[in-house]
Amino acid sequence: MNRALTLHDLVVAGSAVLGGIGVGLLLRVLLGWLGKGATRTSWAGDDILVGALRTMAPWGALAGGVSIAAASLPLKRPVEHTVDQIVVAVLILTVTVAAARVVAQLMGVRSQGVGSATILVNITRIAVLAIGLLILLETLGISIAPLLTALGVGGLAVALALQDTLANLFAGVHILASKTVQVGDYIRLSSGEEGYVTDINWRNTVIRTQSDNLVVIPNDQLASTIMTNYHRPEQELSIVVQAGVALSSDLDLVERVTVEVAQQVMAAVEGGVPEYDPVVRFHTFGDSRAGFSVVLRAVEFSDQFRIKHEFIKRLQLRYREEGIEIAHPVRNVVLHHQDAPAALLPRQRGASDVPAAGKTLG
Repeated sequence: MNRALTLHDLVVAGSAVLGGIGVGLLLRVLLGWLGKGATRTSWAGDDILVGALRTMAPWGALAGGVSIAAASLPLKRPVEHTVDQIVVAVLILTVTVAAARVVAQLMGVRSQGVGSATILVNITRIAVLAIGLLILLETLGISIAPLLTALGVGGLAVALALQDTLANLFAGVHILASKTVQVGDYIRLSSGEEGYVTDINWRNTVIRTQSDNLVVIPNDQLASTIMTNYHRPEQELSIVVQAGVALSSDLDLVERVTVEVAQQVMAAVEGGVPEYDPVVRFHTFGDSRAGFSVVLRAVEFSDQFRIKHEFIKRLQLRYREEGIEIAHPVRNVVLHHQDAPAALLPRQRGASDVPAAGKTLG
């Protein structure tokens, strides 16, 4: 038989609850101070972990205070059991939500600052929440076997009704798992669309074009199309610039001057690779020009436009200083003058061909 509730019991219970709240607030302040130190590190994962602990600490301290308070009170066994279940449920929910947030944010850190693929973040968050929910139900004494059976049968019906959606979902998972496309990559499709991948969600892939427009591509179409990824296997890429000089030019001088200008551009222009040695290769000996290619190197796809721009300007100025003539189309037209037969020449009209005034031609 339970003893009667006394003032001492109420004081102890209240002190336990208030103590739990106070400990929770103190832990939150200490973890906030620790979080400021974590922001100075290069790894963003410690910020995420500290943030999760700041979320869990107050709830955990409060649950502990409530549990101590319930143990100090002369509660009936069913009531005490109910309180214990509520405390455990709060702890499980708190840990589950915090774990889902941590895992989702860590997935974003893996994307190296360019944004996380929504499909991975959502799948990971849902999986962690589902596991936490199942643990909660099992802890509360609710059998999850019938629930899993019902979900299996219902999932089959949903799969038949959402074939296209599931095709896009699994295509998106396949794209990310194979690492052929990641968020931040610059891609070009065989159909002509090109741009930076900004998101891969459960249904489609979104790319941002050079003109800052968004192109939405279903995942199953992206997985089956021919695609060029300019960030794989490495982000740097070669730039080929075509040029030509007059046939009368000193080609050794042309090669030396062109390489010097290219090296200056690699070192001075943002997006160039300073340690790369530019290459000049002559390939055409035409009617009026000696054509050649200049191979440069860019850190990233969009850098090539700036590098080409500066290289062409500087090369034209340097050629002018060195007296090198840039090739331009030349056509020589030769006219052969010969005496044509008189019968083939048109007869010149003379004064006798002009009719007199008042006369008409008959």
